[in-house]
Amino acid sequence: MSSRETMLGRIRAALADVPPEERPEDVQVPRDYRRSHAGTGADVLDRFAERVADYRATVRLVAEAGLTAALGAALTERGVRQLVVPEGFRAGWLPTGPFTVLADDPQLTVSQLDAADAVLSTAALGIAETGTLVLDAGPGQGRRALTLLPDYHLCVLRADQVVGDLPEALERLDPRRPLTFISGPSATSDIELDRVEGVHGPRTLDVVIVTE
Repeated sequence: MSSRETMLGRIRAALADVPPEERPEDVQVPRDYRRSHAGTGADVLDRFAERVADYRATVRLVAEAGLTAALGAALTERGVRQLVVPEGFRAGWLPTGPFTVLADDPQLTVSQLDAADAVLSTAALGIAETGTLVLDAGPGQGRRALTLLPDYHLCVLRADQVVGDLPEALERLDPRRPLTFISGPSATSDIELDRVEGVHGPRTLDVVIVTE
């Protein structure tokens, strides 16, 4: 018997007493475990900023009135000349500056994305306890390659999109969407524990949170 047959046999045995008419949604799953360790309100934003900083990324909190200027300053500070902006990014948030904006329509090639200096995106939400951004390919996020190939990722998030912990995040996310979890710049310490950044994604990550 193969491993596959063994595994399926065990699953069938475990489900042997389930009535054939029962559906998954008929069974209540206990959810009385602790939902978050991050507190509420300002505590959540503070924890998120602290955790993101642990990954050598930055977090700036700005009011929406100052968002465009903050984004422009960040891009200028990083010396960006070619900027990828995914479809659906709010036009009123897009700063002007000494850089060329690249839209993904028609679809940018891998070489074009690799040559771009930065990507400016939104995110589906942030997780405070782990300092994680989650992208789901929604408006302003685009396909996964857009936020993996440019070496600098500048991400905009509203304050009400930051949740305390992973269980809260999973309740908000649609599991049918292509989810990308980003905890800081891409990095690895596989070889002799020497940290190398930019191996599988952007070397630099900045997050701007819109507070009001």
